[in-house]
This record gives sequence, structure tokens and C-alpha cells, in this order.
Amino acid sequence: MAVNLVNVENVSKVYGTRAVLDGVSLGVSEGDRIGVVGRNGDGKTTLIRVLSKLEEADTGRVTHMGGLRLGVLTQHDSLDPEATVRHEVLGDLADHEWAGDARIRDVLTGLFGGLDLPGFPQGLDTVIGPLSGGERRRIALAKLLIEEQDLIVLDEPTNHLDVEGIAWLARHLNARRSALVCVTHDRWFLDQVCTRMWDVQRGTVHEYEGGYSDYVFARAERERIAAAEEAKRQNLIRKELAWLRRGAPARTSKPRFRIEAANELIKDVPPPRDSSELMRFASSRLGKTVIDLEDITVQAGPKVLLKHVTWQLGPGDRVGIVGVNGAGKTSLLRAMAEAVRTQGEEQPADGRIVVGKTVKLAYLSQEVAELDPDWRVLESVQRVRERVDLGKGREMTAGQLCEKFGFTKEKQWTPVGDLSGGERRRLQLLRLLMDEPNVLFLDEPTNDLDIETLTQLEDLLDGWPGSMVVISHDRFFIERTTDTVYALLGDGTLRMLPRGIDEYLERRQRMEQRAAAALAPAPAAEKAGTEKTGKPGKPGKTGKPEKSAAELRAAKKELQRIERQLDRISEKEAVLHAQIAEHATDFAKVAELDAELRALTGEREELEMRWLELAEDVQGG
Repeated sequence: MAVNLVNVENVSKVYGTRAVLDGVSLGVSEGDRIGVVGRNGDGKTTLIRVLSKLEEADTGRVTHMGGLRLGVLTQHDSLDPEATVRHEVLGDLADHEWAGDARIRDVLTGLFGGLDLPGFPQGLDTVIGPLSGGERRRIALAKLLIEEQDLIVLDEPTNHLDVEGIAWLARHLNARRSALVCVTHDRWFLDQVCTRMWDVQRGTVHEYEGGYSDYVFARAERERIAAAEEAKRQNLIRKELAWLRRGAPARTSKPRFRIEAANELIKDVPPPRDSSELMRFASSRLGKTVIDLEDITVQAGPKVLLKHVTWQLGPGDRVGIVGVNGAGKTSLLRAMAEAVRTQGEEQPADGRIVVGKTVKLAYLSQEVAELDPDWRVLESVQRVRERVDLGKGREMTAGQLCEKFGFTKEKQWTPVGDLSGGERRRLQLLRLLMDEPNVLFLDEPTNDLDIETLTQLEDLLDGWPGSMVVISHDRFFIERTTDTVYALLGDGTLRMLPRGIDEYLERRQRMEQRAAAALAPAPAAEKAGTEKTGKPGKPGKTGKPEKSAAELRAAKKELQRIERQLDRISEKEAVLHAQIAEHATDFAKVAELDAELRALTGEREELEMRWLELAEDVQGG
């Protein structure tokens, strides 16, 4: 029988006149892995602070097991600004002690990219005071994870981590024996790590078994049965469930759903978006040319981030961009945005950006734009436009769109200055969409947004007819809203990833392995051979003979040709899937279509292997 670690009995917490927690009772036992979700402001952080005894409950009781080893990551760290990273994370451990500890090595490598902390000016001896909030947060997380705990409580642990860091953190937590309670809006992370969910809603906590996918299904079931007046919200959840079942079923090895019940629930739910219709609509609004990059080089000061990149953003394209921090994702977006703003007059260091004549860009940057704090929420939206056309015949008033984004009729009269950071982020997104752009650049759009707001945003984007580029570390959001993923791997190139983020993580792992191999001492036999001849072969960056300029150009052309072929195969596969669904009762026809699909899959796999070989050659050259 699992040992009870924390017990919360009839706990209430009131701020002003609002009950954030109202008679909540729940517990955490050994082996529990609990994800906490809910709207911003509904009490997620308050719940875990009361559970951790960082805040006193107004009524009720919180009991901890005797000798409980508890580790808590809050949204605001308590690091000493005058201390070094070494002092805060490793304490008094000598180098040979911590370097011999596999857990400490894993944490430092996973969170900072290496034992020498390559992103910090003096490595482990960097003073904490001048560091950014994101760097301080990673230090606080590292300090927590190198210790042994019975229970770990994490408040938004994936903030300031890239896709690679989030994947590492999920693996690390799954390998630990500690119980876990985690507040996060990262739905992929919840599905990977959690086996129970707490949904905090208006002072109460609803408990669900399973990860995020199971929670979506169970909540849709409960709301369908409970109340007809919740129909709008239920339809959104059913739509997301349809995406989870159809779009990416192999997210995790954990058992998923009661299949028959889930299929019954989504049988009348269409795919998230009609790509063909949206493409036609986008083409009519944008024409043939949207944004073309022709052999461009992007710099940040003296540092070259991207070299000789040629790429096209076409009408209706929905592109996700991932990459290591500092690789140039935001710089690339800014270069394109500047070219649009100046109608092609502002160009990068080298090359040329061609902008279509009908492009109307909306750019959501990572910085929250300042608005007049005395404006009311509704007024700030109406100043952009009174009504908005969201495509596919959907038109909304400013007030209706405000409600869609979680601003109730009462909240619409709140002064902008009184909004939280997440609410200002929502308002910024709302004002951008209200201006009816036909091209959207979204740089980390999920920052500060709760899961319900993210679901609402995804629903709006499903029917939005234009071209879109999304930079995000939120893997679920990228997979849900985009059709193609590109990567900046830190080597100056922009690469298409036919298999999406899984392929990105694999490629990053291979790059790290090659880098480690390059730093390793040469084998004795190799040294002896070099000494004997005095003429080692001239290797390329990957250890292979260097390619000539002509061979590299040919390889790049073939890469582009393969990418076009892969796009065409994806379109054919989508058509075949639709035909199989249409002829589901005609087994002979289904068998014929399935044979075609398998042939296409084989062709795609061969092309992907060739693409990877060429990409290695181009990188090595």
C-alpha cells in the first residue's frame, strides 16, 4: 500500500472577497505523478503553495508525513544574487565529488548543455546577480533536481526551456522515484510525465486518472452528461480529443482511452481544419507570392546566425520553427517582419527578401506591447476594429471575440493596467487577430497562457485563412497548429524536418555525439598511422573527405527537390486517408487504397533516408 505523503483536509483560502480554494480535500501518495491544470487566476499556484506549506490556509488542515523530503520550484526563486552558480547548485562539494555523481552530471548537461555551462560567461563560477530570469530559473531547477526528495512540487518548470530541455526534463522525472505535483500549460509534458490530473475550477478541484489525453476525454464525458449549457466548451474539448486520437496517437507508451467510447464521442467531429479550403482562401487573399528568402544571411551584431538560406513561405503555409536558443529563430522572424514593414526596402546583411504586394502582417513578439493602462479591455480592442472576419464565414464583434479569449462581460470593463501578465498576453493576441491580417508571425505565443485559452486560440487558428509561422517550445501547440516543421540547428542552416520534432531531437542528439567524438583523443592506432606517414587525409567536419563547391551546390539542389517530393507525397497520403475513410465499408477498395498508401510510405521513407544523407554531406562540407 502506497504511503500517504501529504494530506489536505477541507482547506479554504480567500483573497479579498474571492474564494480561491473552497473546502478542498485531496492527498498525495508515494508514486503519484499529478498534473495541475486550470484557468489563470483559478488557484493552481495557491493550491500547490498551501500544499507545500509555503502559505497558510485560512481554514482546514495540511499534514505532511514525518521527515518528508520536499523540493519546491516556485515562480520566483530565492537565489543569492552575490553567490556563484557553483555555490548555489553544488554547495561545498569538491569537483571530484560532484563530477563522479551520475545524477549531477545528467542535470548539468540536461539543463545547461554541458558540465562547463557553455552559455554562462564564467561557467560554474558565474555570479548569479546579472543573469536573466530564465537563466536563474534553470539554476533553481538544477539546485532542486540534484537533491533526493520524496515529493517534488514544480510551478511551470518548462518556462524558459527549449524543446530539447523539456524532453530531457520529462525523461529525468520519469526516471526518478519521487512523487510529483506539477503546474504547467505544456500539454505534451503533462502527457509524458503525469498519471493523474487535478483540474482547479472556481475554488474546487476535480480529480482525473491518467495524463492530459485521458483528462480531456474524461472531462468531455463529464461535461456532456452534466449540463447542456456547457455545449460550447464541450465542443472545443471534443475537437481537441479528436486531434489527440487522429493526429498524434503515439505520444506516449502509456495506455490511452477506452477506445470505443472515445470513437463514439468524436464520430461526428471533423478534422481540426480543412487544409485544401484554407489554402484556396489564402491564395485568393495573398496571391502566389507571400515571402521569399533568396540566399539571405542573418546576423546579430557580428555573429552570423543564418548563412545563404533560400526558402519560401507560400499562401496558406502553416510552419513551425524549432531550434536551440540563440540559433536565430527570432532574428529570422524580425528580418522578415522588417522587410514586410518597409515593403522590401530593409534587407538582411546578404541576399534578398521578396514580399508579396498584398501581405498584411501581424507579429506577436515575446515582449508584451504596452497599452494605455486606463483603457478598458473592450475599448482597447474596439480601437482596432469593431467587427472581425475570421474566415469560413465566421464574423465576430469585438465583445464576442473578447469572450472567446476568456474576457467575460464583466472583465471587459477592467482597466488594462489591472490585468495580469497572462491576461495582457491574451489581449495582445486578440488585438492582432482583430486587425484581420493574412500573415501571422507568432513568437512564443503560449507564454503565460493557460490551457483553456490555448485551446480557444487553436480553435480560432483552425479556421484562420492565411500564412503562419510559429516559434514555440510548446511541442503540443506546434504539432496542433502547423503542418510543416523546420529547424535551426545552430549551424547556420534552415532545415525541413519531414518527421517533425521527433526528428529534430534525434538530429540534435547525433550532433552532440559527433561533437563529443571530435573532442575525444584519437585512438593509438590512428596516432601511429599519422606519425608514420606524416600526411593524414584531409577530413571534413564530419570526418569524411571535404566536398567540392560544385558537389555541395548539387547536394543542396537535390535536398530542395526531395523536400518538394516529400510535400507532394504528404498531400497524396492525406487524399488516400480521406478515400479510405470514405470507402470504409468496401473492403476490396480499402485493400487497394491501402496498398497504394503502403507504396507511398515506402517511397517517403527512402526519400527521408536520402534527405538525411545529403543533409549530413552539406553540413560536413
